[in-house]
Amino acid sequence: MSDTLTQHLPEVPYATPHLSSKREQLVRASDHLWRVQDAAGSIKGHLRLVADPHGLRYRAERLHLATGAFRLIGEFWRADDAVQALRNG
Repeated sequence: MSDTLTQHLPEVPYATPHLSSKREQLVRASDHLWRVQDAAGSIKGHLRLVADPHGLRYRAERLHLATGAFRLIGEFWRADDAVQALRNG
């Protein structure tokens, strides 16, 4: 996967993606970023909306506290798939 193909999204807040599972909820962290929390309120990771030449993608990420940087878990076409990767990873 190449970052050179990723385009920039306009700086407007997008609607929170709908998840089919009630196991997690999304809490907005910025215009294109949500925290993925389980029912107990624990943060499982982050869901980021990114532009792709073929449409919008959902990036599953985890914050690495030592560096303060996000680590990529994967990019998916569906928000549910990205959240599942955070749940199972």
